[in-house]
Amino acid sequence: MELGLDAICTPSEDVVAREIEGELIIVPLAAGIGDAEDDLYTMNETGKAIWARLDGKRTLRAVSSELAAEFDAPPGEIEKDVLGLATELARRKMLVVR
Repeated sequence: MELGLDAICTPSEDVVAREIEGELIIVPLAAGIGDAEDDLYTMNETGKAIWARLDGKRTLRAVSSELAAEFDAPPGEIEKDVLGLATELARRKMLVVR
């Protein structure tokens, strides 16, 4: 599965995300979510910033633009990170593409 910048994503209803001691932890609630080797997923700062904006309303392009402005980073680099994470999470059924 390869996503484009016009995709709109939202977290699956089959996961719960909580911030604990500054780390974002995502817990799959149903079988077939994530992969068999990991029960919990933790996100780094970049992942947390991306996850927080995947609200089912913004396109991945809009998420990338917001993050590029917030972190004063090259837009192409941010787009690559956003697409990479969103594609991986969608593949693991942790995100739903609208």
